[in-house]
Amino acid sequence: MADEKEKASSLRVALDFGPLLVFFAVNSLAPGDDVNQAVWATGAFMIATAIAMIVSKVKTGRVGPMQWFTGIIVAVFGGLTIYLHDERFFQIKTTIIYAMFAAILFFGLLTGRPLLKLVMESGFPEMDDHGWKKLTRNWAFFFLAMAILNEGLRAYLTFDQWVAFKVWGVLVISMIFAASQAPILMKHGKDGGAD
Repeated sequence: MADEKEKASSLRVALDFGPLLVFFAVNSLAPGDDVNQAVWATGAFMIATAIAMIVSKVKTGRVGPMQWFTGIIVAVFGGLTIYLHDERFFQIKTTIIYAMFAAILFFGLLTGRPLLKLVMESGFPEMDDHGWKKLTRNWAFFFLAMAILNEGLRAYLTFDQWVAFKVWGVLVISMIFAASQAPILMKHGKDGGAD
């Protein structure tokens, strides 16, 4: 059982970060100036995202709502990046995804439904409702902060610097933030309680 959970978790990480790694590699290796590199990398990212969605369907039997949302946003803004030869659309896509995730989670909290529970409940079936509310609130603020950070970095970094941060910086920040939520998972699990 634990082995299956570990495999599912590894698959999820690969499906989430695989397309980003493809984007980073193609952006680094593609010929031409920043705009041409961004166009090549965006096309590769769009293909990798589609493949990740297909693999998710084949391996898990479903494509999650967040994957669908991300896939649609990637298709629209990636298409604009390629068609208009303007990498800013790809950068703005990131802000929109983070802002939408934050808005969805905040909306769930305001309506009394911690929506993060719908996405993560199978991984933490023992979590009580108070824990889900705290976790949803924290991730909503995290996504909001990441949207603001992305806009700031987009304005001040070169495209290559932004790509490096998007791949490596966001990975580290996300892992640190996720690890910081462990006390909530432990406190509000099977043997925990609300404070």
